[in-house]
Amino acid sequence: MTNQYTKKVMVREIKEAFRLEQLAGDDYSLERWTVVPDVNRPGFELCGFYRMSEPRRIVIIGNKEIEYIKEMSEADQRERFPRLTDGLTPAIIISRNGEMPAVLKEIADANNFPVLRSSLPTYRLVTDLIAFLDERLAREDTINGVLMNVYGKGVLLRGDSGMGKSETALELIGKKHVLIADDRVDIEHVHNTIYGHAPEIIKGLLEIRGIGVIDVEKMFGASAVGEQTEIDLIINLVPYSNRDEYDRVGDSKQEYTELLDVMIPTITIPISAGRNVGVLVESAVTNFQLKEKGYSSAKEVKKRFRNYTEKEAKK
Repeated sequence: MTNQYTKKVMVREIKEAFRLEQLAGDDYSLERWTVVPDVNRPGFELCGFYRMSEPRRIVIIGNKEIEYIKEMSEADQRERFPRLTDGLTPAIIISRNGEMPAVLKEIADANNFPVLRSSLPTYRLVTDLIAFLDERLAREDTINGVLMNVYGKGVLLRGDSGMGKSETALELIGKKHVLIADDRVDIEHVHNTIYGHAPEIIKGLLEIRGIGVIDVEKMFGASAVGEQTEIDLIINLVPYSNRDEYDRVGDSKQEYTELLDVMIPTITIPISAGRNVGVLVESAVTNFQLKEKGYSSAKEVKKRFRNYTEKEAKK
């Protein structure tokens, strides 16, 4: 699993992506990077309070900060700006085409520190930049399973080798559902959501025992293969056992599986000879969608049973 700080985004990439104007620092200064998908509005730092500050965040200076800086003495500015332009801070971005303070310009140039300017309003710059960094710095991992899009839901089929995951995927593809990845699934955590896609080398391929590797797009058309999907539901395929108890009514407590710190709803389906797994997966997804809308089959069964017993009692 990729740890929290192995990915980075260069300041140069941010400058180009947001078409920022460079006010201080030379081209080499753009080789700085950030590893934190967040920004810092330096209100406390401008007041001289640095405790609990995250120095690896990009600093955003908006109208409020500019007006406060105008009220600061030159001595205070010379004391505090070096802390905002140190070796850990990636860059400073001034929003709304704000005017760069002269002391900041002097110190930034002396340290070859990048100060950039955007025409965007502060709130928009902050929102767009965090979204950009969140996507570029997303945590990643690779897991085993088959990822499908079934009725618009991203469904991850998991289970031991030989449980028929790929064969189930083939059946679902034949019913116009969409393959995302077979065997290996690359996942990433973006905006508190887990997305999955296929490694490039196996994209669009499906391995079926007895047949071999098939090209799904060639056999079923381009619409049978998708680029990526949010993972909404995990279905564990397990061998059926008379010794195990399975949910028969649908009132069991919802299970979850943790993927990159996000809890994904999980269903376990026992597999035995004669069970049509494709139909079971479709039914599980449909039932999951109904639950999302507030409908519970288990509650409906209990309601019918209660009504029946009340009628019988009145006879």
